[in-house]
Amino acid sequence: MTDENRNFILAAVLCVAVLVGWQYFFVTPPEPGLQPIDSQTAQAEATGTPAAPGTAGVAPVPDTSGKPQVDEQVGGAGLPAAASAILPRAIALEQSPRVILDSPSVDGSISLTGARIDDLQLKNYRQTVDPTSPEIVLLSPRGSEDPYYAEFGWTAPASANISLPGADTVWTQDTPGMLTPDTPVTLSYDNGAGLVFRKTISLDDDYMFTVEQSVENATAANVELYPYGLVARTGTPQIEGIWILHEGLIGYFPDADGLQELDYEDLQETGAIRSRTNGGWLGITDKYWMTALIPDQSTESRMSFSDTPVRGRDVYQADNQRDPVVVPAGGSTSITDQLFAGAKVVRIIDGYEGTYGIESFELAIDWGWFYFFTKPLFLALLYIQGMVGNFGVAIIVITVLIKLAFFPLANTSYVAMSKMKKVQPEMMKLRERYADDKQRQQQELMELYRREKVNPLAGCLPILIQIPVFFALYKVLFVTIEMRHAPFFGWINDLSAQDPTSVFNLFGLIPFDPPSFLLIGIWPILMGITMYLQMKMNPAPTDEIQQQIFRWMPIIFTFVLATFPAGLVIYWTFNNAFSILQQWVIMRRQGVSPEWGQDFEWLTKRFKSDSDAS
Repeated sequence: MTDENRNFILAAVLCVAVLVGWQYFFVTPPEPGLQPIDSQTAQAEATGTPAAPGTAGVAPVPDTSGKPQVDEQVGGAGLPAAASAILPRAIALEQSPRVILDSPSVDGSISLTGARIDDLQLKNYRQTVDPTSPEIVLLSPRGSEDPYYAEFGWTAPASANISLPGADTVWTQDTPGMLTPDTPVTLSYDNGAGLVFRKTISLDDDYMFTVEQSVENATAANVELYPYGLVARTGTPQIEGIWILHEGLIGYFPDADGLQELDYEDLQETGAIRSRTNGGWLGITDKYWMTALIPDQSTESRMSFSDTPVRGRDVYQADNQRDPVVVPAGGSTSITDQLFAGAKVVRIIDGYEGTYGIESFELAIDWGWFYFFTKPLFLALLYIQGMVGNFGVAIIVITVLIKLAFFPLANTSYVAMSKMKKVQPEMMKLRERYADDKQRQQQELMELYRREKVNPLAGCLPILIQIPVFFALYKVLFVTIEMRHAPFFGWINDLSAQDPTSVFNLFGLIPFDPPSFLLIGIWPILMGITMYLQMKMNPAPTDEIQQQIFRWMPIIFTFVLATFPAGLVIYWTFNNAFSILQQWVIMRRQGVSPEWGQDFEWLTKRFKSDSDAS
């Protein structure tokens, strides 16, 4: 193996390592700050602290085991007592009296049974790009196929012998009408033993619920209660399963190593974990949607993630339990919590963080480790889109701005490549002259580089510059809901999805639906062509193996990038086109002609000779 081949292979391996490593590090691995629940059992028994709230919305049966409770009488986590009792969502909603809710962003209802927020649809988001397709369904009731809901309540040690409202408690609606941003609703429950529980639920124009819980104590003794909130989900949802995106349990615990992200598989293996922190938030996140508990940021509470298998299905729960609250005899007390349930819109998420002082709530959107670059890139795209009215056009504008910002570096690189191309004939002569003396050959080549002021590594700069921008844009296109269903022009109606056309059915002319790996659309083909033209402008490798690799690279990248978001392929295509223009001008100034120019000249002469012969 020649030194040149060895260096080339090393460079290729390093490039792959950068590509894979950069993407890998966009994923924040679970932090070690959370501890398994079983490790705190002794402490729970010693202090008499009640158990974590019952799994998935079931009113807990307080004890001191430190383990989550599952009420098998009602099927735990929203599962009915018998598997045959699983109902269609619409019918499951009819099994309980309800309070209708409606706002500019959401609609749905609250179940009076258990006082659960378990029916929520997102008005502004559809299941497909078709504007007439159904709204996105976020939360669903117990008894349905995939229960997913939030609940707030009270728990107490078993020894206290207090009758508390539970999963099947039917609450009374004290205020008439539906829940809207202008009209909160109040629910109440009298336990018949001197305690009256109330919940006042309000909703803003977007996705934030505020739940004020109060207890009136008409008995002659003080009562000690533990307020809790929980988000529960039955069944493992279908996820993207890609390593640059976190889907599953999420939380931010200021006093326990900050951001915590647990995949569903991680929690299945762990079972349950718990931590104590002041403030913070936790919940369950999907790619674009999230349901998160936000306790009073000035109070300390115990945060827990758990997975409890019930009748063959995993039940995932995120819950928080505050320190005890004393309700004085003849008096009352109240606490306030919040619930975010909706789309992870950057403007809204950032607004809530500032308005309510929710520390690091912006991390609900998976910006990755390099958020300091990814998020500013998104904000720049959002700003430009506000001016031009199209995210695709904004990507092109960003491409131009990035090219301008890095023009000096790119200019240096292209000048170096032009010089390299200019001295290539001399390099060939040296290789032929010293073919049997590799050491002398390398010495003469280095002397040639020094004499002509050529830096063979300078040509890597455009690629190195493009890699972080590429992955940041990939991240933005993949995780931000603003890019979802964002159209460009023509057939591209979703920049976050791949180009839907395919050369294998002549772009729709043939009635054939190719498999996904054959969806090679128009934009990936344009990208491959621009990549080929750009590579032909660079100095051709003298080694035959390298030449073969470079010949196949545009084709390989065409197939690989065909599965990427169309917005990313559009960026790469225009970046290549602008690079070709820039490099062509520089090469002409250096007195060098690109090889594809020679190819075109050859084709022109060939056609001319054929025409003359005829």
